[in-house]
Amino acid sequence: MSATPDLLRAAGVKVTPGRVRVLAALLAAAQPLSHADLEAQLPDADRVTLYRVLDSLVACGLALKAVDARGVFRFSASATQREHGGHVHFRCTDCGGVFCLKTSPPPPPKLPRGFRLGAVEMDVHGTCAQCARRTP
Repeated sequence: MSATPDLLRAAGVKVTPGRVRVLAALLAAAQPLSHADLEAQLPDADRVTLYRVLDSLVACGLALKAVDARGVFRFSASATQREHGGHVHFRCTDCGGVFCLKTSPPPPPKLPRGFRLGAVEMDVHGTCAQCARRTP
């Protein structure tokens, strides 16, 4: 957590206890976290302040915001997001979890003349191992 204030300063935002705690939680997370996940981890955090902190971390480039298959916004530290290029994500349709798969996506399709490729993302949907164990 000691490097967290340095990351905030380098991003040009004010170092506050809330930003330090939320960024530390995102950096420590194994997968993207929802607002509810963060509320559970930081029970004394004010709900509205947590939204504002997340928005400020996204705005300064320290966090990324993505919507999962259920329409829930999930947040990840941008340092971990840099590793998200060049592989496939598995999205659990039961719990909404997002998991990185250690496999390369297929090559991008050939585009018509005049088109420019911006990004290629591939998601695989199904049931994660934890949810599958709960289902008979």
